[in-house]
Amino acid sequence: MARLARPGTSSVLMTAAATAGVLLALGSSASGNAASGSAPVPGNFVRRVDNPWFPLTPGTTFVYRGVKDGKASRDVYSVTFATKKIQGVLFLAGRLGERTTDWYAQDRRGNVWYFGESTAELDRAGRVTSTEGTWQAGRNGAQAGIYITGTPRVGQVRRQEYYKGHAEDHFAVVSLHASISVPYVTSHSALLTKEWTPLEPGTLDHKYYVRGIGEVKEVAIKGPTERAELVSVRRP
Repeated sequence: MARLARPGTSSVLMTAAATAGVLLALGSSASGNAASGSAPVPGNFVRRVDNPWFPLTPGTTFVYRGVKDGKASRDVYSVTFATKKIQGVLFLAGRLGERTTDWYAQDRRGNVWYFGESTAELDRAGRVTSTEGTWQAGRNGAQAGIYITGTPRVGQVRRQEYYKGHAEDHFAVVSLHASISVPYVTSHSALLTKEWTPLEPGTLDHKYYVRGIGEVKEVAIKGPTERAELVSVRRP
């Protein structure tokens, strides 16, 4: 699934050995998004991502802590100034377990599109052991999807990504007035979504977003235990 920053766990260039970031895509030639009934049109995109539920201001760094694979995790997610024209770091028990670069862009209606990710799993020596989950819109049949809409509504469903057999995440809006408390913020008007993928039918995640901040919590409610909560934000 898209990380938090998969971020998701997350527009990006690696900005440091311990940081995953967000790279802003400025255009696309990818084809359809089945769940939304639309396809990205290059001329409809803007040079910013300021959706209030998922703002990506270059220079901002988000830090999440939680649990993954039975181990304490730390996810560092940085938004870089880099761009890429195309159609977080995860720590386990104190070591770098995964580095990820994700690409997002926003259209004129405020929808944030997800154009792909480059991910690498590392062993204890820092060697790449897998790049499973890597995809880019327009390559090998992969298609961009909508990560979050400009105007979320309860019951709204979208496909976030599509690379057959590798990346097929979907989300649905559950509530616009959810209560959430994490180390960084408490809110009683959070956006709550559920995420799933047909590739893992036994899993279901809940994600919470707070206006002006973005994603503040991800928790698995079905499947292996996984949780990440926002603990700090450093702004430029």
